[in-house]
Amino acid sequence: MGGATPGAGRAPGNGQPVRLSVPAGRWLVFTTVLGSAMALLDSTVVNVALPRIGLDLGADLPVLQWTVNAYMLTLAGLILLGGALGDRFGRRRVFVTGVVWFALASLACGLAPNAGVLIAARALQGIGGALLTPGSLALIQSVIHHDDRARAIGLWSGFGGVGAAIGPFLGGWLVDGPGWRWVFFINVPLAAVCVPVALRHVPETSNPRAHGRFDVLGALLGAATLGLITYALIAAPQKGASPAVVVPAVAGLALGMVFVAVERRRREPMLPLSIFSSHQFSAVNAVTLCVYAAFGGFFFLSVLDLQVVVGYSALAAGTALLPTTTLMLLLSARSGELGKRIGPRIPLTVGPLLCAAGMLLMTRAGVGAVYWRDILPALLVLGMGMVVVVAPLTATVLASVDVARAGLASGVNNAAARAAGLIAVAALPLLAGMGPEAYRSADAFGDTFRRAMPICAGVLVLGAVLAWRTVRSDALEQAGEEAVAGAEPEGAEAAAGAERGEGAVAAERAEGAVAGERVEGAVPASAGRAEGAARPTGPPCRPECAYHCGVSAPPLDPGERRSGT
Repeated sequence: MGGATPGAGRAPGNGQPVRLSVPAGRWLVFTTVLGSAMALLDSTVVNVALPRIGLDLGADLPVLQWTVNAYMLTLAGLILLGGALGDRFGRRRVFVTGVVWFALASLACGLAPNAGVLIAARALQGIGGALLTPGSLALIQSVIHHDDRARAIGLWSGFGGVGAAIGPFLGGWLVDGPGWRWVFFINVPLAAVCVPVALRHVPETSNPRAHGRFDVLGALLGAATLGLITYALIAAPQKGASPAVVVPAVAGLALGMVFVAVERRRREPMLPLSIFSSHQFSAVNAVTLCVYAAFGGFFFLSVLDLQVVVGYSALAAGTALLPTTTLMLLLSARSGELGKRIGPRIPLTVGPLLCAAGMLLMTRAGVGAVYWRDILPALLVLGMGMVVVVAPLTATVLASVDVARAGLASGVNNAAARAAGLIAVAALPLLAGMGPEAYRSADAFGDTFRRAMPICAGVLVLGAVLAWRTVRSDALEQAGEEAVAGAEPEGAEAAAGAERGEGAVAAERAEGAVAGERVEGAVPASAGRAEGAARPTGPPCRPECAYHCGVSAPPLDPGERRSGT
């Protein structure tokens, strides 16, 4: 099936790979970039608008925390389930549903008359993000011809990186211009272009082996656990150790234990716990939690500091943050190559330490700070640390599991990073002693910001220590040789081949395959049906995404079998 599809660009039927050289292939990349850009922009645009949202709605700091966390809560809790829905009901259908849902929720955010409506709409927006985020990559994996897939994913991640990089600048321009509500309204015209193109030019694909029940209970328990703990952390500065704080905290911890028990016993869990039997996978996810907790706390507080304390406009604050994402966009591919040459242990140790140094330097961003002297050096050091750590982190996650579970591993890592950022945004103001009205005073916020940055730096140092002690230097060259308790290698491999999991995407890696059959890359999903197939077998995966610009989570990456092995 190496021939071109019809030149008119109409979506071919299910089972026909599309070449990138024809209109249908280019339209597919365009619509997936446009859809995923909506979610990528949200991770950076909204933060810049927070001070103006607070002033306009008369909101205190907890409301600003929930404006960020309501979105992160539903996105982190449901992103694995979102991939499974696409595999079962059709990836284009779920992707389009996610885009429409996201746009309508964005419209509700922009029209919100008060903080309560805004927070509820943000939670709905996160549900849309959980549907469209895995779906955009799944469409490329399942539709584009194998020979063109690497280039298509490169375009997807590259343009997505550009969107993430310009997000703070765009957010600042909108806030200072038409107003903060346009930070949300902008998603509506993007969706109005994306949906018709997807319906006309993108073929429908699904995984015919996706069957069984969805783990809705697991998703709800996971989201409820994060929600209750987040509520307790945000409420604690105002209510102290009162029942209104203690009861949700205890309930959240209890539900977390129930979640683990349910996932361990379910036949088809959203989160197969056997994947953590790989010690290397568990170690890298522990590093991920540290790194992205610090990132989440830093980017939430730094945009507030630049506007409240330093006195920047929203546009100036957004522009000030451009060096971090720009460095990632320009250098992440080279960082990935360096990680392959020297191994991930050194980058995953040095990167967090550089980020910690950058955050400590950021304490100079006080009243009367000069950008070139006090702020830019901190952001350059932080950006270089992010460049060093993020690409090797993703590569190590993929290499630590069997190739059949690479998509699941990437999805778990992505969800873990988002959950870490969620908890950090809730906990950091509490740990730094920020009161509900702190962001209204330059002196009060400046003092607490200078206490918060060493906390973020300490979490990063912990991540560096974990990486040095637990990550193998040869992790990218070996398929993970550790034995998994209770695993039977040959049987597990057979099981993995027979059932690739609900995260598996269509299209065989050889020419002439029929879409919907076995694949070697997988997008995040509930997944992982081969519960016993935790031992990595065969060659490791390598990342297919070359650009890593997301500050809220590592990129979703299906992985590709390393050639020549």
